[in-house]
Amino acid sequence: MSAPYPLTAAVDPQLHAILVAELRRQEDQIELIASENHTSAAVLETVGSVLTNKYAEGYPGRRYYGGCEHVDEAENLAKERLCQLLGAERANVQPSSGSQANQAVLLALAEPGDKILAMDLNHGGHLSHGHPKNLSGMVYEFHHYGVSPEEERIDYDSVAEKARAVRPKILMAGASAYPRQLDFERLAGIAAEVGAIFFVDMAHIAGLVAGGVHPSPVPHADVVTFTTHKTLRGPRGGAIVCKQEWIKQINSAVFPGMQGGPLMHVVAAKAVAFHEALQPEFRAYQRAVVANAQALAEALQQRGYRLVSGGTDNHLMLVDLRGPEGPGITGAVAEDALHAGGITVNKNLIPFDPEKPMLTSGIRIGTPAVTTRGFSTEDMVAVAGWMDRLLRAPEDAELQAEVRAEVADLCERRPIYPHLGSASGAWAAD
Repeated sequence: MSAPYPLTAAVDPQLHAILVAELRRQEDQIELIASENHTSAAVLETVGSVLTNKYAEGYPGRRYYGGCEHVDEAENLAKERLCQLLGAERANVQPSSGSQANQAVLLALAEPGDKILAMDLNHGGHLSHGHPKNLSGMVYEFHHYGVSPEEERIDYDSVAEKARAVRPKILMAGASAYPRQLDFERLAGIAAEVGAIFFVDMAHIAGLVAGGVHPSPVPHADVVTFTTHKTLRGPRGGAIVCKQEWIKQINSAVFPGMQGGPLMHVVAAKAVAFHEALQPEFRAYQRAVVANAQALAEALQQRGYRLVSGGTDNHLMLVDLRGPEGPGITGAVAEDALHAGGITVNKNLIPFDPEKPMLTSGIRIGTPAVTTRGFSTEDMVAVAGWMDRLLRAPEDAELQAEVRAEVADLCERRPIYPHLGSASGAWAAD
């Protein structure tokens, strides 16, 4: 079999070797980082298309450059498909990331110094939800809510009480490490009670929402942002949907407020991903994502691991490594041990974590990527077994090599991009 990326091999062998190494890493390892996924070959093709050559500052029909007739079609197609997918009134598909989408919404809806109430990063929120070292926390007065220490779930009565005390301009919902469903209707009611704009960042669960396995915030929120990768399985990027009354402010905040020329090759790839998400197969995929997460959660619990909130309703779970029957190691040690055995996760703070962010007491695990490559619930039980062996002997190099070989064997039977090569290394970097 010929080597992948032949043009890069001829032009830049050094960079070609990096591309091949990363392809091999993805093919040979089990990807359990909850925010990662594997796009379709069609999305990959579109991201690498001639649309990367086109500057298109502005919006369809109102560009600052000529020659935009075809990229206008692509952007309009992406917006139309996105509104159809989510039942939204209006959309902006230009944000280059979820964080930029969030910053644009804040720029559109709030003034510097305005009060905003959002979920605490240490309880599962996101950096762009008011962390003091993030631009959001520097410009606006953020207040935060979290989970209860008893159930490790959002206490909506407590959120309502805090909203009444803070009287925020914006009530923000959404998380990057919360394993339970969010009650958007309840949160919208709290926002209405205190006269706040209701803004949802559904970056992690956008695919679950589109696939009908998580309640949608769109009917309840004024504005919703999300990333187009993660569970939605598209290219890396962001998007915004909103009610008609907010679209002019949102568009102005994205361009010229936050960004210049949009990445039209990525916008077009978003259109491809939205088309894929409109197919019946996508709903089946999202059901499998949740089923795999629940199977993995149950298998880990049977092996003595404590899961934050007791389990999962969505695509991810948080494992408390300090539990009485757990391995008693930090998330940083766990991440390294699993990676050595061919399993990729990320260390993650758990609610009320006594450890520092670069150590943590937990790890975050998600099933979107493994489900994309066809892993079954039975496979997830095997994955839990490998994880348990690695976590209970984090410095055993011989064991890591043994597990890594077993992982690679399963991965070879579940290839991601068979048209690019083999997980067994049948092609060469040269």
